[in-house]
Amino acid sequence: MKTSSVEAAAAGADGRGSSIPEGQYQALLARVTEWVIGPGEAWAEEIETTGIVPDELWNQLRAEGFLSLAAPREIGGAGLSFLQWMGLMEVFSRSHASVRMIVHVVNGTWRAMNPFADDAQRRKFIVPAVAGQSVVAFTLTEPANGSGADITSSVRREGDTYLLTGSKHLITFGIRCDYWLLFARLEGTAGREGTVALLVDRNTPGAQVEDTSRTMGVRGTDHASLTFTNAPVPVANRLGAEGEGLAVALGGFLTPSRISVAMSCVGLAQRAQQLALDYAARRTTFGKPLSSRQAIAFSLAENAADIAAARALTLTAAAAWQNADAEAPALSSMAKLTAVDMLGRVTDKALQVHGGIGYWQSQPIERVYRDARAQRFEEGTNEIQKSVIAKALLGQSAG
Repeated sequence: MKTSSVEAAAAGADGRGSSIPEGQYQALLARVTEWVIGPGEAWAEEIETTGIVPDELWNQLRAEGFLSLAAPREIGGAGLSFLQWMGLMEVFSRSHASVRMIVHVVNGTWRAMNPFADDAQRRKFIVPAVAGQSVVAFTLTEPANGSGADITSSVRREGDTYLLTGSKHLITFGIRCDYWLLFARLEGTAGREGTVALLVDRNTPGAQVEDTSRTMGVRGTDHASLTFTNAPVPVANRLGAEGEGLAVALGGFLTPSRISVAMSCVGLAQRAQQLALDYAARRTTFGKPLSSRQAIAFSLAENAADIAAARALTLTAAAAWQNADAEAPALSSMAKLTAVDMLGRVTDKALQVHGGIGYWQSQPIERVYRDARAQRFEEGTNEIQKSVIAKALLGQSAG
């Protein structure tokens, strides 16, 4: 019998009740750090050269267990607490942006699916996704709409099948995935009413896929625009009930994902800062190391304070979500807003420390600078975050 979303969450479907012993966690953190510094950096050079994330990298991440870290043990994960997972995300984010994107997405999409899945769906879709044996692409945004109740992709039901028509774009891993976790609405409905969450097979007839992977940064990660024309989807592939589509998309998924993106900003800022520190120490101008120049030293000091502040707020938001605090959604938006602005400032100063040479692709800071810009729209722009925060504040005031 299918449980309700509330019962599933109470049973630990979101993984909030998990954790591993501290000693075991520290060993895992050291292993991830060693991988990022070694093999991860070698992969970064290859991805930037070829513009492709090869299957071998996916296989290595799977073999290392890095695609199964955040989920609870009951569905094949490592059973980390959310705060423990954020510690690892901080380290992964110092690597190439496509590596960060893979571990972020694969370790996150199960959060949207699991609370709404029945046992059969959990076995068919979620367990293989957690194991890294299949890839599920989150498929919400549309070219003519936002990413919420204004979606227009629609389905009409014929017996045990939905016929899907509509368009989606900016879909990360939309090309190489096995399933699209897609959100649409029943024909004739508006707003949240009638929305559905469907797991759509990548090879479904009536689905057209356009490769839109040429981006400023985050090279190697594939992106797609999708068009569906009466594409058949089994009703058995629906997560939750009709009308719960946006609850699947936004409910227990968006808040932790925003916190994860905020921590990604922290990790990437740390990489930029370290590159700037290293360059300032070895670069000599007019007989003195660059690091002895007060203007440079002050920029680096400002960066350190900026990073520490964003990290502290992100950990506060992570603890709030882990403890099911009602303020977690607003705090997640505060963390994402603060961290993404911090990242812009830090990477700009880090590039400036490098002088003109930092603009050349031969320098790692050039890639970090480009990749940082993508964080501004991932899981909602700054304007969206401000709206979430303001709504929470004004709601409290009205109460």
